[in-house]
Amino acid sequence: MATLDSALDRILAHYGRDPSALLQILRDAQEAFDWISPQIRDALAGALDIPATRIGSLTQFYAHLYDEPRGKYRVLFSDNITDRMADAPALMARMLDHFGLAPGETSADGLVSIAKTSCTGMCDQGPALLVNNRAVTRLTPERIDTLCALIRAKTPLDHWPPGFFLVEDNIRRADMLLGSPHKPGEAIRAALARGRDGLFAEMRKSNLRGRGGAGFTTAVKWEACRDAPGEARYVVCNADEGEPGTFKDRVLLQSYAGRVFEGMALAGYVTGAQKGFLYLRGEYSYLRAPLEAKLAEMRRDNLLGAAIGGDASFTFDIDLHMGAGAYICGEETALIESLEGKAGKPRIRPPFPATHGYLDQPTVVNNVETLCKATEIAIQGGAFYAGQGTQQSTGTKILSVSGDCARPGLYEYPFGVSIAQVLEDCGASDAFAVQIGGAAGFCLAPHEFDRRIAFEDVPTAGAFMVFGEGRDMFDAALNFAQFFEHESCGFCTPCRVGTAIVARIMNKIDAGHGARYELNELTRLHDLLRTSSHCGLGQTATLALHDMMQKFAPAFERRLTLKDFEPGFDLDAALAEARALTGRDDASAHIGADS
Repeated sequence: MATLDSALDRILAHYGRDPSALLQILRDAQEAFDWISPQIRDALAGALDIPATRIGSLTQFYAHLYDEPRGKYRVLFSDNITDRMADAPALMARMLDHFGLAPGETSADGLVSIAKTSCTGMCDQGPALLVNNRAVTRLTPERIDTLCALIRAKTPLDHWPPGFFLVEDNIRRADMLLGSPHKPGEAIRAALARGRDGLFAEMRKSNLRGRGGAGFTTAVKWEACRDAPGEARYVVCNADEGEPGTFKDRVLLQSYAGRVFEGMALAGYVTGAQKGFLYLRGEYSYLRAPLEAKLAEMRRDNLLGAAIGGDASFTFDIDLHMGAGAYICGEETALIESLEGKAGKPRIRPPFPATHGYLDQPTVVNNVETLCKATEIAIQGGAFYAGQGTQQSTGTKILSVSGDCARPGLYEYPFGVSIAQVLEDCGASDAFAVQIGGAAGFCLAPHEFDRRIAFEDVPTAGAFMVFGEGRDMFDAALNFAQFFEHESCGFCTPCRVGTAIVARIMNKIDAGHGARYELNELTRLHDLLRTSSHCGLGQTATLALHDMMQKFAPAFERRLTLKDFEPGFDLDAALAEARALTGRDDASAHIGADS
C-alpha cells in the first residue's frame, strides 16, 4: 500500500489535488496500476474529499477507464465501417483464436485482453488497432501473427518493429493550410502588429466559420466571449476527433501542432483569455509526448507564457487534457464537463459556453482546423481569406477521404468543390455511395455527386467515406446503428432508449427476422430522435440510416424474410431459467403457439 500511496501522492500533487482534474488523475493512476481498483478509488476519494461513487461513475462512463483488471497487453481493434470493409473482424477473430479468447476477455494468465473500440482515427491506413494506447496500422494476417508472437514472448512495445507504429500523414492534395510552410511565431508577430482590435477586424472580414461541422462564425464566438462578464476567460481546442471517418485533426496535431497552438494564442489575444486547454481524444494518446514537447519549445521561444512577443499585456499558456474514449465529448458542452472532471454529458443551453463555459466563465471552444485557419487570417488578412471558397463558405476545407478509393488520405480544397471532383482525385472509379460527415452525416447516391462541399450545400466536419460497387449499404447502416447505441451518453430518454431500439431492430433484420414493420418503425424512430433528443448526437444518430433506407432501399428490402411482424422478445425462452429452477420442462411449462 505504501507504493500505491506514494504513487497516488505524486499524481495528486501534479494536479494540485484539484477535483476538477479528476479525469486526468484517473488516467494517470490507471497508467501506473493498469486499472482503477477499489483501493485506488477509495484512496483518491479520501484525498480529494469527494464521494467514491463519483469516481465509480467516471470509470463506468469513459470507455478507456477500467474498474476490472485487464491484460498486460491491451488490444483494441477499430470497429469503424471502413475497418470492417478492410476485414478487421476477420483479423480480430484470428487474434482471438490464437489466444483462445472471446471478445472483451482477458487471458487467464493476465497477459492479454482483446476488445473493440469505435474508431482509432486511422481510417486512411486501416485496418488498425491500439495496443496499450499505441496505434498499429495496416494490419494483415501476417502482421497479426507477428503481434501474437511478440505478446506471447512478453516483448516490450519499445522493442517491437518501429514500422508497426508508423502513422502516416497521407496528404494527397494541399492548399492554403497544408501547402504553406509554417514559420514559428509568424502568426503571433502578425497579430501583435495588427493589435487586438485589428486582428479581430480581420477575423470579421474573413467570415471564417467553424470547421467542426456546425459552421458557427468564429469572430462572433470570439466577440461574445470577449464581451461577456467574468473573472477569467478560457480558450479550448476541441481535438476530440471521434467522428468515424475523420482523421484530419490527427494530421494537424502530428505535423502542424505549432499552428494549432498559435491559433489558440490568437484566440486568447483577442478575447483576453490567459489560459487554454487542448482536449485530445484518448485514442491519440501517442501524440501526448510530442505535443508536450512542442508546448515546451514554444514557451522557450516566448510564443507562450508571459509577455508573449515582448508584449507585457499578452499572457497565454496551454495545458493538455486527455479524453478517455467518449464520442459525446466532441459536443462542446460535454467536453467542458469532461474538462471539469465530470462525466461528459451535454449541458442544457442556453447559456452557451461563450458566456458560461469552463468553470462557468466565458470560454471559446474551437476545432483544431478552425484555429489553424485563424493563423492564416492573421498573416494574410481577412479580405484575402474571404476571396477563397464561396461567399458563404470562405477559405479551404480539409477532407478525410477513406474507404473504396486508390488514394485515401487528406485532401484540401477551396469550399465549393464537387463530390465528383473529390472522387476523381482519390481514385474512386466505381463509387456507389459517399458518406459525408461521418456516421452523423449524410449519405449521397451517384445522382448527387454533382453537389458541392459547402455550408450552403453539403456541410461536413471533414469525413468523406467512399463505398464502391458491391458494398452492402445495410452493413454500413448496421455499423452506424451499433455505434450510436454504444456512444449515447444516456442523458436524455429519446437518445438513450431510441438508439438502443434502432440497433435492436437493425440486429433483428440482420439476423433474418425482419418484416416491413421494422422499416416503418425505423422511420418513426428517425423522426422521434431528430426532434426530441437533447443534443446533436441523438438528433443526427439516424440521419445516415434514413438516407440509406431511402436511396438504397433494395439493400434493406432483400433482408426482409417475413411477411408479418415477429416479436423480438421470446417469452418462452425468457422462462427457461424459471423452468430450470423448478425442475419442470413438460409441455405445460412452455408457452407455445397453441397456449
